[in-house]
Amino acid sequence: MTDAFSSSSEAVLQRTVNVSTITTTSHAGNLAQLYQIAETCHFITSNQFKKVALQFPDELLPDAVRVSAEIENETKAKTFILGDTSYGSCCVDEVAAEHVRADCIVHYGTSCLSPCRRLPLLYVFGKRPIDVQQCAAAFKELYLDPQSHVIVLYDVTYSHAIGDLRTLLCDIYPNVVVSLLKTDHSCGAELIQDSYVDDNHTDSQDDIVIFKFGRHFSVKAGQSVDNYSMFYIGQEGLTLTNFMMTWNHCAFSSFNPETHTGRVESVKINKALMKRYYAIERAKDASVVGILVGTLGVANYLTIIEQLKDIIHKAGKKSYMFAMGKINVPKLANFLEIDVYVLVACPENSLLDSSEFYRPVVTPFEMELACNKHREWTGEYVTDFRDLLPGGSSHVGFPEPDQSAFEEETTDVSLITGALRTCSTASSEIINGTSESTSLVPRNQTLTVANTNTAASFLAGRSWQGLEPKLGQTPVVKAVGGRRGIAIAYEEEGVGNASTHL
Repeated sequence: MTDAFSSSSEAVLQRTVNVSTITTTSHAGNLAQLYQIAETCHFITSNQFKKVALQFPDELLPDAVRVSAEIENETKAKTFILGDTSYGSCCVDEVAAEHVRADCIVHYGTSCLSPCRRLPLLYVFGKRPIDVQQCAAAFKELYLDPQSHVIVLYDVTYSHAIGDLRTLLCDIYPNVVVSLLKTDHSCGAELIQDSYVDDNHTDSQDDIVIFKFGRHFSVKAGQSVDNYSMFYIGQEGLTLTNFMMTWNHCAFSSFNPETHTGRVESVKINKALMKRYYAIERAKDASVVGILVGTLGVANYLTIIEQLKDIIHKAGKKSYMFAMGKINVPKLANFLEIDVYVLVACPENSLLDSSEFYRPVVTPFEMELACNKHREWTGEYVTDFRDLLPGGSSHVGFPEPDQSAFEEETTDVSLITGALRTCSTASSEIINGTSESTSLVPRNQTLTVANTNTAASFLAGRSWQGLEPKLGQTPVVKAVGGRRGIAIAYEEEGVGNASTHL
């Protein structure tokens, strides 16, 4: 799960891009159909856009020039190809589009369908090949009972075949629910829906409607999502992991269109949840938190950052914010004073496996569990940070500080270090908004009165604190010749020692 954010620069230069089946087939003359150029041109001309940003993932870049030329010939609009996104390719790169002052964005390929706010947007998923008959056969092998309650989820690139699949299944399985792709139209986003029209299967007024991760489906009245099994169409990856973590009480199975095989997902989600719970314990122990900005396009990302700053401050911790594009191990290793990082990104890229990092990387939901004593661990998992905001489905308010709480500070034991830690959110710094405490801290072998600062204290305890200028303490000399050679064996080394031995 670290590919989206942790690939090194050397690996990017040396890797080879595997051209997908979409690209291979497009050279046979199906370019206009696969990339839905007619529908894209209608979107551009009907809205009178003059500058259009075309965002392609790496595997589709070989077709980018041809698609761009076709659109320019049909619409007379100026197109710009966005090839290298600042973060995950599933997210819309609105910042890069604004650099060229684009009027709209056309996003190609796999998408997390996270809402955006700045520019009008059109999703073109493409049409990855899938054998619908084999998919239906795999479904029947996995679910032998015709009365099985199953929700069908799928990667967006297979949406074009879902209508045919539903035709094959729904007569045999009356309790099968096929999800629909749906965007947040308030954000100005559109997608080309050519899979099927849901005329014969209208939802009852009593049905419970679920809209999550760009998927729309309904469950029968009196039922919940936990009573259904999930059938996913697509390859193993971030999308499937996100679904399994969110609906972790549901049994999952999948069909891989590339290998034409179906299987029951054997990933032990409870084990994955325990790994995430370990990260929460690390966040509880942390005193300095780094907020990693992992998106600049998902709506309300600034709001969640401010909310994280607030709850971290109220929990008596320090926070620093980092905006560094695609993160990797060497980048984060530069900040040893940080105890834990919290990543603000889209739902699919939030679940970063930080096992190879020097410090754990948690999600905003996990950070709230560590800081907000009113939020309890129930097994529910939230990957979409927008659900944590006020008005969201999983929002839990932070307890207000109370002067009377000073005498009721509680402590618990860290499950990692075994040490006691204070679980109090009431302090003079939080209530008054300023820090009035001073303390004696060692500095240069002397005792001076200074305000305590976590990062400064960490620097004071390091054996090497950087170069000291010592202005006025060293004489001014003319430039002299330095050493020659390499660090392991300078040319002048050993000359004096050899004459001494002689």
